[in-house]
Amino acid sequence: MKAKLLTLVIVGILFTGCKNEKTMEPIVLEVTSFKLKTTANIKTFQDLDGTIENSFTSKQPGFIKRQSAVNENGEYVILVYWNTLADADASMQKFMNDNSVANYASMIDASTMSMSRYTIKDTPKAENSQFVEIMSFNTKSDTNMDSFNEVNKHVETDFTSKKEGFMQRITGANEQGNQIVVVYWDTKENSDAVIQSFMDAPISKEFIGMMNPQTIKMFRLQTLNSLNNTAMELSNKDKVVALLNSFNTGDQTPISYINPEKYIQHNLSVADGLQGFGEIMHHAPPQGFKANVIRAFEDGDYVFTHTEYDFFGPKAGFDVFRFEDGQIVEHWDNLLEVQKPNPSGHTQFDGTTALSDTDKTESNKTKVREFIEKVLLNHEMDKLTTYINPTNYVQHNPAVADGLDGFGAAMKYFAENGLVMEYHKLHKVLGQGNFVLTLSEGKFGKGEHTAFYDLFRLENGQIVEHWDIISPIPPKSTWKNENGKF
Repeated sequence: MKAKLLTLVIVGILFTGCKNEKTMEPIVLEVTSFKLKTTANIKTFQDLDGTIENSFTSKQPGFIKRQSAVNENGEYVILVYWNTLADADASMQKFMNDNSVANYASMIDASTMSMSRYTIKDTPKAENSQFVEIMSFNTKSDTNMDSFNEVNKHVETDFTSKKEGFMQRITGANEQGNQIVVVYWDTKENSDAVIQSFMDAPISKEFIGMMNPQTIKMFRLQTLNSLNNTAMELSNKDKVVALLNSFNTGDQTPISYINPEKYIQHNLSVADGLQGFGEIMHHAPPQGFKANVIRAFEDGDYVFTHTEYDFFGPKAGFDVFRFEDGQIVEHWDNLLEVQKPNPSGHTQFDGTTALSDTDKTESNKTKVREFIEKVLLNHEMDKLTTYINPTNYVQHNPAVADGLDGFGAAMKYFAENGLVMEYHKLHKVLGQGNFVLTLSEGKFGKGEHTAFYDLFRLENGQIVEHWDIISPIPPKSTWKNENGKF
């Protein structure tokens, strides 16, 4: 059911109408925007995108043209032109019931998807465009629409069409009055060269002045056709996800991503090197191990993942892998048996998966480091609301409820029952965009030597969501390697 719902959303995101040259009737532009799951292999997705265009979408009645593009933040937009809205609707119904699109749909983060429909007045003609700009907006409530339409035309005739690299400008509106402008360029460089002069041009200022600024949404995207001509290597994150997924598939290829001469193991129940990895696999139960990678992130030479395992029983796990020269040379993890949902109904796995704010990685890492050091290590509890959003804090710890009240109730329970949660040392801070993982050492419960792995999601510089795995560090006499937990 979820796959069908996702498919429905994919097909319908934005619709605009343009004029059919043969019938002089409006046609429909379908635009879909979304992000991929952090676990998706980008190359595989982009290959599938081409397959779907060739084997499904282009074969539907009323199909005119399809284009796919992506921006630097990993946001994808799919534009599909149809003769009529009925053609678009019919394609949607077929698409949502077609098993051939299941793998494609499964890579998309449904929470990031957006949908709207428009009527446009231009037939798509831009061939071999490498770059596209898409802007949607509402006009101000007091805007005279005849004047707006006239100014909209002059933006193209007086400015955009005169610029080097311009290929086509398409405009339209939907039934709710939301406007859309799509501009095709031959290259990103030519589009970039126009930005400042556009902002300074009198006709552009008049045009922008008619927009409600709170409703403006802008995409600047490289087309997949141009990107697919460039060789794309597997990222370190792709290699880790493939390695963990090999538990499910039995594929031996990802083993080659581990350096056979240097593999430092920090799981203290596993022997060092590839030999230790092989011993674990040799002792797998008849049904084997399973891994469902929920979240995956990359920070320099490190990849960290959040995974639902069937590994000698259902477990939640955080894994950290370090790479050298494209191969895994070191591994840390923390595992805990899967628990029941917490008092707020959250599990160890659910919650936000969408990656954002990739330009804020370092500032978010700094904020989390300060939280661990000042609040958890130095017990400066008066600074708690500096780091944790006091009104929006989602908790996935199995025993703690949402919000600061849940955190306070847990601390009170610990104090009343002679239990401790003490952070003694912060070992690592890793992050990508709005997600940050920390590896810390301390004591928990009755004072057991403990490893704390905490995953935080941030918005606007504050922590708004938290997952963790708290696991005891076994006594050294039981270790199967000498590398230590951290």
